[in-house]
Amino acid sequence: MATPQQSAMDGAVRHLVSNYNPKGNRVGWLMLASILVEAWDLYSIAFVLVFIKDQYHPDPLLLGLAAAGTQGGALVGALIGGWLSDRIGRRIMFLTTMVLFIVLALAQAFVTSVGLLVVVRFLLGVPLGSDISNGYTYIMESMPKGQREVMGNRWQFMFALGEIMTLAVIAVFLLVNLNHEMIWRVTLGLGAVPALVILLMRHDLPETAVWLIRRGRFREAKQVSTQLYGDSLAMLPDQDIVVPRPRASAFLADIRRDPIRWRATLYGWIACFCQGSEFSTFAFYLPVLFVMVGVSSILGINLVTMALYVVAAIAGWIGPMITPRIGQRGISIAGFAIVLVSLLVAAGALYTGNTMLLPFAAAAMLWGHYWDASNCMTIPTVVARPEYRGTASGFAYMFVKLPSFLAIFLFPSLFAAVGQAAATLMVAIFPLVGLLAAIFILPEIYGFEND
Repeated sequence: MATPQQSAMDGAVRHLVSNYNPKGNRVGWLMLASILVEAWDLYSIAFVLVFIKDQYHPDPLLLGLAAAGTQGGALVGALIGGWLSDRIGRRIMFLTTMVLFIVLALAQAFVTSVGLLVVVRFLLGVPLGSDISNGYTYIMESMPKGQREVMGNRWQFMFALGEIMTLAVIAVFLLVNLNHEMIWRVTLGLGAVPALVILLMRHDLPETAVWLIRRGRFREAKQVSTQLYGDSLAMLPDQDIVVPRPRASAFLADIRRDPIRWRATLYGWIACFCQGSEFSTFAFYLPVLFVMVGVSSILGINLVTMALYVVAAIAGWIGPMITPRIGQRGISIAGFAIVLVSLLVAAGALYTGNTMLLPFAAAAMLWGHYWDASNCMTIPTVVARPEYRGTASGFAYMFVKLPSFLAIFLFPSLFAAVGQAAATLMVAIFPLVGLLAAIFILPEIYGFEND
């Protein structure tokens, strides 16, 4: 039987999640803003990989490791950052990760070898992975049900926006005939600029009231709730209590107690793996693929790729908007189905030599991807209990980063071994698995309340 204190805690959290808040959108966008930095740091290298290759002439595995190093670090950061977010709080984690972003992004611009670039990018990945898992917990605890799912699903829009910004900057560098070495160094180092801006904007954000309540820090929770929502949470006592720290090892046992939460979480892991694999193989290497099949010049490829990500950004904006109408399950089914068909068309174009079809197949693929990837982090985070939410988010993000690291690291070798067409066809297995999981595993959890 729940104690009076536990009942008060549960009631206060339900009250917050059900009713607030007027500043939740601002908090949500501030958390998602860091994805601009992540998009820049994770994917800018895809657009300058050709320049690094021409300067240092690394073997395919080392080149792949330079591209994938950040993904490997993010895998570590997702696990550690999610756990630390539950242990020490959301605020200290998002401030720490932004400081690390700034230092390590600048360090990329001064490396003297591909090997050193691999090391720096791996270290940079640690705060990147940590910030995503922490940011999702912040969103889920700062916005009411229904709205928080829509905000969480907007992360792909922010990724596309970051990629467009990166491509636009590189296009300007190319138009002014900047030295190719300067292009890749400045491009990688510029990730520090948005990180600094976000750090300054986030600095005054308080800890989430939900986390403070679950930690028994009622006085601070009342202050934060009053500051953000104008609500002093009268149902809570004025004295703090001691609450045992949650054990990360108890997360899996807890999530399996409820069939709906377990199926939703299982789907989230599968979807994270599938969308990470499909993007980090076909989409990540689009600039390299266009060079290999002779679609256009380097500047032309840059502009075509930027146009593709404009399409992706539109998809990333529309997907969350229609989620309240078609549900999380509907957006997942539609997204994976579109990607599956698009990859089959792309493989056919490569087999037959109709390379002019590639930009159109890629545009459709990105549209579907920015739908099927939109909720794979939202779903496992929103169904997790608050005391395990950071761990749940980090655990889910691990399933994004593991295939991303392996795919970016190994895909150049796969390209060389089996050819572009066969490699593209092999990628289609991932949206197929995601589609089947969305149909047969995922329950509809839009508006889910588990606080």
